[in-house]
Amino acid sequence: MAPKVVISAKHCKGCKLCIEVCPKHALKLTGKLTNAGIEIIDFDDQAGCTGCLMCAMMCPDAAITVIIDEDEKAPAKK
Repeated sequence: MAPKVVISAKHCKGCKLCIEVCPKHALKLTGKLTNAGIEIIDFDDQAGCTGCLMCAMMCPDAAITVIIDEDEKAPAKK
């Protein structure tokens, strides 16, 4: 399972820093606005996210969670 990026619309202020630092361009603006007038950022799970965590580290509001399936990285048990 590829990494998944979850963005909290409640905490995101739309600064777009995550979009700028993503090496795979897996984050994009949707054109949709929250009730607060902030453009929603969305994750493109087809973009080949590597789980580098750059988006989460760059987010000043801790609005991004990167979910990585650790079982996939673990060596097979014999």
